[in-house]
Amino acid sequence: MAKGHRSQIKKERNDIKDERAHATAKYVRVSPTKAKIVLDQIKGKRAEEAMSILTYSPRYAARVIAKVLKSAMANAENNMELDVDTLFVDEAVANMGPMQKRIRARAQGRAFRIEKKTSHISIYLGQIS
Repeated sequence: MAKGHRSQIKKERNDIKDERAHATAKYVRVSPTKAKIVLDQIKGKRAEEAMSILTYSPRYAARVIAKVLKSAMANAENNMELDVDTLFVDEAVANMGPMQKRIRARAQGRAFRIEKKTSHISIYLGQIS
């Protein structure tokens, strides 16, 4: 059982703010498993090094993730006044978004479902101290 009234619990949850610079791309038309393959390559790397890895990666998800990383770096520089040279990828997450469900006609009147998966990609940057 939770402690306190529902409104108090929500207020406490909303008061917890993440002080790291971050950016999110929602409803990206790539499956989360394919995005996680690319995200695992850049976790823990310096931001500039991660950007160069994404630039030369042949995967489609790398282009989308590069945009998110560039946005997170810009947020850190402009909104939080951090030095871009001291940033590293602290956390990179690809969560499941809504799935588009389609039908494919098959033999003898059957139908197969095609699931077009989407994902929400978030990158959190930390500062090297």
